Parts: sequence; structure tokens; C-alpha cells
Amino acid sequence: MRRTRKRCTAIVLAAGQGRRMGEKIQKQYLEIQGKPILYYSLQIMQSSPLIDQIILVTGAEQLSYCRKEIIDKYGFTKICRLVEGGAERYLSVWNGLETIQNELEADDREGYVFIHDGVRPFISEEMLERALMAVEEYRACVIAMPVKDTIKIADENGFVYHTPNRKMVWAIQTPQVFEFALAYQGYKALIESGRTDATDDSMIIETFTDVKVKLIKGAYENIKITTPDDLKIAEAFAQE
Repeated sequence: MRRTRKRCTAIVLAAGQGRRMGEKIQKQYLEIQGKPILYYSLQIMQSSPLIDQIILVTGAEQLSYCRKEIIDKYGFTKICRLVEGGAERYLSVWNGLETIQNELEADDREGYVFIHDGVRPFISEEMLERALMAVEEYRACVIAMPVKDTIKIADENGFVYHTPNRKMVWAIQTPQVFEFALAYQGYKALIESGRTDATDDSMIIETFTDVKVKLIKGAYENIKITTPDDLKIAEAFAQE
């Protein structure tokens, strides 16, 4: 039995257009083993005793589709809000954070937020557990994995500028987990700054707060499905 803990709200992002997939349908609704990609991470969070509620962020045109074909069809009772996303990922996250700040209870604002890309279907309960333990201790953490390949940093002309020590290089995944108040503080500062170059949540915490972000091991299978090749790999993982 876990000790009494703060409430955990997941923001699941499903507003991407998926242009690199080359399909008319958004990639998060493409199917793996007969179910939408988005289904899998939502199902893990639905069944997890660690996640208290879910905010699903999707495109304006997909709101009614998500309500009928995702939430109602699969019985995702933990989804407490269906929120319209923004033009960029960070704006979608901000809309989710604003929902927690303005529409949910004080206990939710005093808890933790799990920010997850809906096109990463292979998260697990163990990842959620590790992330919760880390955020309780460090206030900010991200699921990630050490890279397998040697990484090169290029200059503006495409020549090798630097080769970092591979042992120090990690590939960032999601969920990325923070104290809600810390995430809101960082994102509010980003929005007020006018910057548009944020590519992940931890970058915002690194830039706009003085809190260090802890790296927590995820899994190499926790891929982000972006291209048709990724979908083939995901099918293979799902069959296992």
C-alpha cells in the first residue's frame, strides 16, 4: 500500500497533424492491432492507480470524434476534460495546464502533472511508478533512455562540430512529470516571453526555472510514432 500521495493529472496530447505519416487521418487515430494508437497510452493511464484523471487535448475538428470514438467507445472514465489544442505542441500543453489552473480543484493544482504524447503507445505502469517516485523527490523528471549510437553535433555547414560522450547523451521520451505549480510557472513564463522554440516540456523548466530535471529510464520500445516505418515497428512490438 502506497503512502498518501498528491493527486496526479495526465495531460495527453493528441492534436498533432501527423504530416510525416503521409495519411489523410491523423496518426494518433491510425490503428495498431485493431485499436487507435491513442487508445494504448490512455488505457494504461485508465487502469493505473497512480493517475487520478486525464485531460485529453485534441484538434478542434476532432473534438466530437474523440468524444464518440475514443472516450465513449472505450469507456475512458478518467478523462475529465476534452480540450482543444493549439497550433504548436507547447500551446496544446499550455491549454491543458490552463484547464487544471482554472477549471479543476485546488488539490489538482497542488499535485503533479504527467505530460504525455498520445502517439507513444508503449508506456507502462512501471514507468509511471518510477516517474512518480522521482517527481516526489526532485520536483521534475522525464522518461528517457541512453542513446545507442554515437551522436555528432553539426555546424551550420553540415560538418562535425563536436562529438559528445555517448554515456552522457539521452533520448527524451514522455511522460514528462512535474509539480503542477512548477510546470505552470515555467509555461507561463514561456508564453509571456514570446519564445516559440520549445521542443519539449523539460526544456521549458530548464530555461524558465531554477529546478534541475531528473532523467528516469523508460524503455527503448517507448517510441514516438511519426513515420510509416515507426508504425511497422509498433505493430511488431504490439504482437509481442
